[in-house]
Amino acid sequence: MHTKEQGTSVNIQTTEKKVPISVVVLAKNEEKRLPDCLESVKWAEEILVLNDESTDNTVSVAESFGAKVYNSKMDNEGIQRNYANTLVTQPWVLSIDADERVTPELAVLIRQMTEKTEDSNVCYAVKMKNYIGDEWITGAGYYPAFRCKIFRKGQLKYGEEKVHPPVRYEGSCGRLDGDLLHYTSRDFEHWLSKFNRETTLEAEKWVLRNQKIGPWRVYRKAVSRFLKFYFQKGGIKTGYTGFVMSCFHSLYQLITFMKFRELKRKNS
Repeated sequence: MHTKEQGTSVNIQTTEKKVPISVVVLAKNEEKRLPDCLESVKWAEEILVLNDESTDNTVSVAESFGAKVYNSKMDNEGIQRNYANTLVTQPWVLSIDADERVTPELAVLIRQMTEKTEDSNVCYAVKMKNYIGDEWITGAGYYPAFRCKIFRKGQLKYGEEKVHPPVRYEGSCGRLDGDLLHYTSRDFEHWLSKFNRETTLEAEKWVLRNQKIGPWRVYRKAVSRFLKFYFQKGGIKTGYTGFVMSCFHSLYQLITFMKFRELKRKNS
């Protein structure tokens, strides 16, 4: 088991010029996790928190870090992220969530990236370092899991989807070899509740798209995903956790299809 890294605050001298980037954070009732998140990006020229009808102290916490706070109810993640990105003022955007932390190493790489005089990339992917509770999930495709999080203002849009909205851009995407810590769930039970919610949203997306998919196709995809994440993506190297997480990659397809069938029957 790998434990959480201690001390995620960024070691950049306060006398240094702020980095010309807008950090966008989506938040709902995040008074406990938001301080560590915002502390890790205090070097940014602009911090913007898009508040989704929080009933706790999320707004006051955000304001205490000098963040600009906007209020918008989130019915669709992709639409919410696109709206947030229209509010930024800096040439670069870093889009994160309240359960994510920028490591000092990544902060330095971001500063260096913004200082380049010539850069043809329109966006950058960073390494996601995912935790469930205190355990760093290293295998089954969870690390290094590069994800596009940084982009030029106005040059990237999210698909208007409720769960896992894809990013769309024209041009090249670079990579920064630094970690973005993602404390995805407080424990495995919490992770399972999120898994249940996400498969429901995925099933709803399939219904809206009128997805043409049958049980045998789902079965083949489920088997393929297990083999991919267990063998190709290193699940086999990380013991029981790697095996279980590879199984859940497969179960995501099977459970989503069960919910999809149920929704189709209800709608008809």
